[in-house]
Amino acid sequence: EVQLVESGGGLAQLGGSLRLSCAASGVTFGDYAITWFRQAPGKEREGVASVCTSDDSTYYSDSVKGRFTISSDNAKNMVYLQMDSLKPEDMAVYYCAAAREDLVVVGWELTPSEYDSWGQGTQVTVSS
Repeated sequence: EVQLVESGGGLAQLGGSLRLSCAASGVTFGDYAITWFRQAPGKEREGVASVCTSDDSTYYSDSVKGRFTISSDNAKNMVYLQMDSLKPEDMAVYYCAAAREDLVVVGWELTPSEYDSWGQGTQVTVSS
C-alpha cells in the first residue's frame, strides 16, 4: 500500500522560502512519478512540480518555474519541494501524489487524474 506523508508547511514571509518534504512508503523509487499539487480555497487542484524517479526528469507549471525546485532522494524514499520567492498566490494546501510512471500519459505529469495515491496535505501560508 502506498502511503505519502507531507511535512514542512507553515508560515513564510512574502519573498521567503519553505521546503516541503514527502515521505513515500510502498513506492518503488525508480518506477514512480511523484508530483506536488496545491489547492487554494475555491480553486481547482493544480499540479506544480513532478519528478520521475527513474531518471530524475522534472516538470514544472509555468506559475512556479524558476522559483520552485523538486528533487528526490531515492535512498530515503523522499521527495522535496524547495519553494523560493514565495508569492501570495502560492498560499494553498500542498499535496504530494504518486503514480507508476508507465501509467502516466506523457505530457500529463501535472494532471491530478493521473494519480491514485495522495497524502493528507500540508498548509502553506504566505504573509506580507
